[in-house]
Amino acid sequence: MKQPPANRPRPAFPARLPSGPAPQPARKPLAATPAPQAVLPQGLGMDSAAVRAAMVRKLQAQGLAHPMVVAAMLAVERHRFVDSALVNQAYEDTSLPIGLGQTISKPSVVARMIELLLHGRHDKLGRVLEIGTGCGYQAAVLSQVAREVYSIERLKGLHDKARDNLRHFRVPNLHLLFGDGMVGFARGAPYAAIIAAAGGEDIPAAWVDQLAVGGRLVAPAVTAQGRQNLVVVDKTPTGVVRTELEAVHFVPLKSGIA
Repeated sequence: MKQPPANRPRPAFPARLPSGPAPQPARKPLAATPAPQAVLPQGLGMDSAAVRAAMVRKLQAQGLAHPMVVAAMLAVERHRFVDSALVNQAYEDTSLPIGLGQTISKPSVVARMIELLLHGRHDKLGRVLEIGTGCGYQAAVLSQVAREVYSIERLKGLHDKARDNLRHFRVPNLHLLFGDGMVGFARGAPYAAIIAAAGGEDIPAAWVDQLAVGGRLVAPAVTAQGRQNLVVVDKTPTGVVRTELEAVHFVPLKSGIA
């Protein structure tokens, strides 16, 4: 398999995908630590930092251990990524609808997948590709543990929603792209890590091609038994190693833009 050169320069932004308009970078950086004065919208009845801390304690009781992921989950205000009617459920460990038949993943699933991406390392990941921006929550968490994040969304309505959700923050290392995630984003390759928020019949070859040697890919995919499982792909100097983990339930992976 031909590998993209490791010293390939990163593309200038805003980037333009062949299948869509120019992507819009998020404009405001996400604070490294939760702002103490931040208060949840009316209805939660308590400070967002306290509610987020309670959520993270539950995740730690379930097995979350990586300090960088713990810090990222504490820093990112999940309530800013859900509709106002669902804000009371923002810090529960549940997926929630975000429109257009899509959902925001459970906090436990986001934490689990990002912890798998890090696989024991305690320095930040390099360049990361996210397939399926959705409402922007996971991209915001990824921006805390990576030096640079490229996030692709195929649904224009969600791409715009993520951009609006992230407008509250300043995230200089996060680039939002509108395009077909099944083909990845070759102009930004090679990637230290790739993560997907939708599951297909298998891992697209384009993703593996764009993964750097030594990199790791985490995505849901249908296994030989016909179930959707979390799959880890490690790209080594001698080949690709695939590991199938627990059963999961993600929205289906689709091609094209809409």
